[in-house]
Amino acid sequence: MNINVYTESTPNPATMKFIVNKLLINGSVDFPTKESAEHSPFAKELYKFSFVNGVFFASNFVTVTKTEGTEWNDIEAILKEFVKGAVESELKIQEAAQEDSPNFEGTEAEVKIQQILHDYVRPAVEQDGGAISYKSFNEGVVTVELRGSCSGCPSSTITLKAGIENLLKRMVPEVQEVVSEAL
Repeated sequence: MNINVYTESTPNPATMKFIVNKLLINGSVDFPTKESAEHSPFAKELYKFSFVNGVFFASNFVTVTKTEGTEWNDIEAILKEFVKGAVESELKIQEAAQEDSPNFEGTEAEVKIQQILHDYVRPAVEQDGGAISYKSFNEGVVTVELRGSCSGCPSSTITLKAGIENLLKRMVPEVQEVVSEAL
């Protein structure tokens, strides 16, 4: 199979999606630090570039966060070539495969919240190179974790409040607010 890589900007100016014509992973996995990439040969190799400050994988793309002061024009071609070579050589994203089948637990409201996040919000957030995960629901407040390009994105607060919070309030009357847990 001939691997093609193209880039797509994200709402976060510090991140860029490198999209390939092959499924890389079912689900998503985030390596926000060099240390967290210990068990990911692919992410570990990306972190060898001094300008890489975050790595996130989902379906058919890898989102790379660059260091401050680095310009995409200077590194985009280098990263495209690296991603192409890594995918062609089947460099592993994770040494131990993790199953990403949803396992929703909790009260009826909690299960409904998790289902909505999984079915409606997750695909939209992944389109922008990020991921969202449910953390908790307590006294009307849903806590989520934003990863990938969503982590530190200037527009993530708008997405969280105007998009996710409004959707959950409409579909689950018990929800009063949605907040993001800092990584």
